[in-house]
Amino acid sequence: MAPSLAHCSDGFEIGCDNGEKVRVAFALDCCDRESIGFVATTEGIKGEDVQDLMLLAVEARFGRVNRLPQTIEWLTDNGSGYIAGETRRLARDIGLEPRTTPVQSPQSNGMAEAFVRTIKRDYVRLSSLPDAQTVINTLPIWFEHYNTVHPHKALGYLSPREFIASRQSL
Repeated sequence: MAPSLAHCSDGFEIGCDNGEKVRVAFALDCCDRESIGFVATTEGIKGEDVQDLMLLAVEARFGRVNRLPQTIEWLTDNGSGYIAGETRRLARDIGLEPRTTPVQSPQSNGMAEAFVRTIKRDYVRLSSLPDAQTVINTLPIWFEHYNTVHPHKALGYLSPREFIASRQSL
């Protein structure tokens, strides 16, 4: 199954027991809801972080390519890292078409918002969060679990990777 023609991205913050904060930005494929990349930092998410995320997402789905074979929509909110001129230029250079939610309606990026709720409810809330480094080291485990095990109603209660596999066998 080919990936969809739309990806979405957003970010969230995780507070640690020692007062540190980890900020995470992620990308999802809008068809199968697979998390196809994330970046994490103890600073704010900057344009360079979003640019790294876009490259990670493209490489995860298409391998190392200079430009996507077809344009893919990149839906985000209006965070400064997403709307920075250099970020939007890179997006277009590699074949992503940047789209932002209306300023008065950031919740219109519903798939990304649902992913944030899932991560916070099913992973962050149930985990030990002593410090930023522990959280950063744990993020790959959470994202991999979400992709391979976590059921999703819109996917017939399959995980994203189970859904992908089921579509490939058709």
